[in-house]
Amino acid sequence: MKNFKYLLIIALTFYACHGDLDQNPTDPDLFTEVQVYSSSQEAKSALAKVYASFALTGQQGPAGQPDIDNSIIDEGFSQFTRVMYTLNECSTDTAVVGWGDPGLPNIHEMSWDVNNPWTKGMYFRLAQAVSFANSFIENAEELAVSDPETGFMIQEARFLRAYAYYQLMDMFANVPIVTKLTTELPQQNTREEVFNFVDSELKDLTSTLPSSGANEYGRVDQTAAHALLSRLYLNASVYAGRDMYQEASASAQAAISGAYSINTNDANGNGNAYDELFLADNNTNGAQNEFIFTVQFDGLKSQSWGGSTFAVHAPIGGSMNPSDFGVNGGWGGLRTTKGLVDKFSYSITAQNGDGHPVAWSDARAMFHTDGQNYEMAKIGPFKEGYAVTKFKNINSAGGAGADSSGNHVDTDLAIIRLAEVLLNYAESYVRGGAGDASTAAGYINQLRSRASAPNINSSDLSVDLVMDERARELYWEGHRRPDLIRDNKFVTSSYLWPFKAGAANGMATDEFRRIFPIPEDVILVNPNIKQNPNY
Repeated sequence: MKNFKYLLIIALTFYACHGDLDQNPTDPDLFTEVQVYSSSQEAKSALAKVYASFALTGQQGPAGQPDIDNSIIDEGFSQFTRVMYTLNECSTDTAVVGWGDPGLPNIHEMSWDVNNPWTKGMYFRLAQAVSFANSFIENAEELAVSDPETGFMIQEARFLRAYAYYQLMDMFANVPIVTKLTTELPQQNTREEVFNFVDSELKDLTSTLPSSGANEYGRVDQTAAHALLSRLYLNASVYAGRDMYQEASASAQAAISGAYSINTNDANGNGNAYDELFLADNNTNGAQNEFIFTVQFDGLKSQSWGGSTFAVHAPIGGSMNPSDFGVNGGWGGLRTTKGLVDKFSYSITAQNGDGHPVAWSDARAMFHTDGQNYEMAKIGPFKEGYAVTKFKNINSAGGAGADSSGNHVDTDLAIIRLAEVLLNYAESYVRGGAGDASTAAGYINQLRSRASAPNINSSDLSVDLVMDERARELYWEGHRRPDLIRDNKFVTSSYLWPFKAGAANGMATDEFRRIFPIPEDVILVNPNIKQNPNY
């Protein structure tokens, strides 16, 4: 697939031109487009590129031949899950990063502008995923007429495109909807129009994707469509200005009824099945049964400086021992604020001399406290804030990952896992959706029991309890910013955390920060695109 050439203009304006593919390749070993789509096996290789748009950063790992030009964002920074983490976690109470790379301090300070490389990198990365999906769908259509397997692959590409549009809608609101390869500059769509498009696509995919559990690990099925619909409807008041909690409950229940299950397999025998979700063998240790949509990584075969390589290396610093995490060193960057730590206050089992918590009974409180300050004096030094030990490059038997150098990591990252869907059901119920209190409490208790946390009663259910449970279960997995926006706590003074909006004790900021700016480069290239308000 190195013969596929995508111009930068594709990422900037959501259209693709494949003139390069009309030429005979100079290397006879390279596939032509006709050869790529001559059989389902070859088409599967092309589909892998669409999936890989969420995992890799270019044609040569871990760096080199980037898919997005380095003048826009450093290739190592541009990997999808790394940028998503930066925007959705570092802008909130769950994470801070001490590095001073251009635009990075502005994320936690909520002071990004139209040229912030991180918001630009996310826009271009998602636009590229849309372009890759459109290319696959259009080129595979002829083969799909006679090959049902390729037909299923087209539905997978549609899901990946819908997911990319979901993220574009969430972060940038008003973006062009393009589903065909074209040379015309696209028109801008409203956020509600994008919502309706994603809704329509996902509803169709609940019956056209492979049935629940029928696809191979790492590829999506009908449950993924139901699960993403539950997330979409849970946020409908933000995206489309209307409550759809009834639909969120129904979609969540449809996903819960599928082939997936909460992992309770304590493969490493430490009494904690939660940590199995974030180990190097989470594709085989039982965690895979909980993963509905996953970005896969391999320390030897899919290298980048993002993904789980970033998730493991970046939070290691201070007195932490990198070998305990299966890597050769720490990057000394990521930590959390007391805003997240305090979510586990009910389970404190030990405190230090200053009265600050240092141990918890809830297994999800995965913090390193030795040499770390609970109260943050500033963001930069690694000692400020507790470190997080959630992601490791260690397998269930205690061995390190495949890359013997200790650079790159095997751990897969779940984009959607069943735990989120259980919480989607509980939240939609407490916000007025369908279902019942007993079922909602039972779903929460599945997660709390796994973490050795005490069960709740149906009478304990409230919006605040469910939102705190989401923070405890899903932190550092890319959910926090949209959760806070939905709960009206992201930009307001109703909930503060250290250095929110740049103030030591936190402060409110402008409403327009609930979405990111359209990159200025996009507007300069396409006059049909208008900037989001106040940017």
